[in-house]
Amino acid sequence: MGLESDNSQKRTAGSSGPETDVDPQTPVLRISQLDALELDSALEQLLWTQFSQCFQNCRPGLLTPLEPELRALLQLFVWRFTLYSSSTTVGQSLLSLRYHNILSSSPRYRPLSRRQKLSLALLNAGPQWLKERSHSLLLCLGLSAGGAVSESGGLLQQGLRNCMTLVSSVAQLASLINFLVFLRKGRHPVLAERIVGARAVFSKPNVVRDITYQYMNRELLWHGFAEFLIFLVPLINTRKLKATVSSIVFGGQSSKGEGATEGQGVLKECGLCGEWPTMPHTVGCQHVFCYYCIKSHSIADAYLTCPKCGAEAGQPELVKMEVEMIGR
Repeated sequence: MGLESDNSQKRTAGSSGPETDVDPQTPVLRISQLDALELDSALEQLLWTQFSQCFQNCRPGLLTPLEPELRALLQLFVWRFTLYSSSTTVGQSLLSLRYHNILSSSPRYRPLSRRQKLSLALLNAGPQWLKERSHSLLLCLGLSAGGAVSESGGLLQQGLRNCMTLVSSVAQLASLINFLVFLRKGRHPVLAERIVGARAVFSKPNVVRDITYQYMNRELLWHGFAEFLIFLVPLINTRKLKATVSSIVFGGQSSKGEGATEGQGVLKECGLCGEWPTMPHTVGCQHVFCYYCIKSHSIADAYLTCPKCGAEAGQPELVKMEVEMIGR
């Protein structure tokens, strides 16, 4: 009995390990692999943003000359503590994925070797650095920005430029073909994974990608509320509401404190723009408006009200004023 219990404990301990829980042949959803790549890219951009903010008080453009190298170093830093340590990236760990070594003949899960991890890091960071530094490299080799070839060593420089263009075109074409194959078979969304022999597999058994009801209810509630606001907001006359609230809040004070001076200053400013009224017109109340202000607002709103007192606006009428000239 003791022997059997020891054997059962060993089997239980062995089955709890990550290598026996995962079947490498279980297919992984394409959207999960693409989401993992997007999460990794978002993490790199977040790290770069935080790193650049450390130098925001320094001279502007301080990091610009070394930006490609610094970005590559940050990618290698993340690689050291994620992929190198556990054969999984940050995006893959969030989606319960990790890399499996398909070069191994074992049917069970096998992590990536050190050579595969290093190759994957170089293939991810190297081309991006070379792309950002290609202009500087061409200048160092004697090629001008416009592509002009110097007289000495012209054939060599021309051949080097053509070779770089050919390599770049072939790499882009290979990436496109690899992505089309990925859409067909669901493996290796990145060309670097196919080259080094790495494939994304589940890190936990019976992992199902689903959306919780809490998230779905929150999204449905928000979309319903947004549609309700889209329907309701155009029906609200904000100008009339604002005028009503202003008359309720400031009506009593203005009638007491400003009653004597309102009659004198009502003709000095437009009730809409607040400037000296141009071609002053009235709409049935004691306030005056510029002709273009009241006309444009009345065209836009058929039920226009005075923003000062809240009275319903009628047809604009020209204000007749008597001007008395006083000689010295």
